[in-house]
Amino acid sequence: MAAVFSQERTVRDWLLVEAELGRALADGGVIDEATGERIAGACRLDVVDLERLWAESANVGYPIFPLVKQICEALDDRDAAWVHYGATTQDIMDTALALQLRDAADRLLVLLGEVGDGLARLVAEHAGTVMAGRTHAQQAVPTTFGAKLAVFLGEATRHRDRLLRARAAVAVVSLFGAGGTSAALGDVAGRVRTGLAARTGLADTLAPWHVSRDTIAELTQAAALAAATCVRLGREIVDLSRTEIGEVAEADGMYRGASSTMPQKANPISSELAVGFGVMATSHAQAVLRAMEVGHERAAGEWQVEWQAVPGALVAAAGALRAAAAITGGLRVFPDRMAVNLTADGGRLMAEAYMIALAAELGRDKAHELVYGAVRDSRATGSTLRDAVRARVGDGAWSAIAETLPEPAGYVGSTREICDAAVLRWRDAKH
Repeated sequence: MAAVFSQERTVRDWLLVEAELGRALADGGVIDEATGERIAGACRLDVVDLERLWAESANVGYPIFPLVKQICEALDDRDAAWVHYGATTQDIMDTALALQLRDAADRLLVLLGEVGDGLARLVAEHAGTVMAGRTHAQQAVPTTFGAKLAVFLGEATRHRDRLLRARAAVAVVSLFGAGGTSAALGDVAGRVRTGLAARTGLADTLAPWHVSRDTIAELTQAAALAAATCVRLGREIVDLSRTEIGEVAEADGMYRGASSTMPQKANPISSELAVGFGVMATSHAQAVLRAMEVGHERAAGEWQVEWQAVPGALVAAAGALRAAAAITGGLRVFPDRMAVNLTADGGRLMAEAYMIALAAELGRDKAHELVYGAVRDSRATGSTLRDAVRARVGDGAWSAIAETLPEPAGYVGSTREICDAAVLRWRDAKH
């Protein structure tokens, strides 16, 4: 992803757009084909003195004016007269940006595919692996590890749809001239623009987007949303891999996550990267929203926000997705530890299950009060919830009630269906 936004790729894309503009001018009948080819032939990286380009760009404020001068110096005056004809700086930079954003979206989709495939495998494998579900960081009710990850897989499926839509929206040519009116090209403007779009592999458009940056924001927001899911996944794995919980661990390996001073450490390094990169992706994406605050027909500072914020958001999102792919690709799951943790709170995570079981006889409200009292009793005495419920209902009624109280594996609801549906939706979306 860093290569997509590198200095060399950026300048090459500017040159590519200038080259294809020369050919499109020929396609539109503005110049002859030979002139268009000579212009295109001069749009080469070896023609450009990069040190000079950046020095002159700092003076001008933008890079295309000094870039065009160097292209013209490689041509005779007759051909140089038609370089950059009918375009403005932002036309060239935005068309090049559209090429970069298209490739960036493709890379994000590949990385998201790796994350989703890893999640789908884990969801299917652990659809029946019972563990404690947690709300407000406390044990709540039983669930399965597959059902937990199915929620992440659902997000990945939606992120894929968003990225595909954003990719299509942003891969658009720009050629509307100084004020967005295409006045310089006159009657042939539409024909030249359509030709440039075809030659660069971008979509055509009938409206200028010099100051309309919603499609760029859409892609960065889609990337940031995917990165935010990576943050949530990373934090989930960090929590579940804590020594006191120990239900999962990242991939094993010599010195993987090692400490320079504590030999026992195997830190969740991929999860930490997912958090760090994901936070930066969302921060940069917020700046892109500010870049939409453009007045009139050309930005006065807002465009410059994009120059750092757009690559920053997309590179960071790629980092978060790459880290998440490492998590899902090598995650180790410990069902035995999950089973032990189901009893860590004296079986109190079965409180709702007991309440529902007793509600058939007592009504929900009375069953809630009985179990609530039993929970308090069990915490005060250190007994299990089951024993505390037995004490509350009395031995006479216990034999009939005991048969209705489920074990954790019998109170996981529709987790299997949830897992199956998440995997199916992911596979359908990919194909």
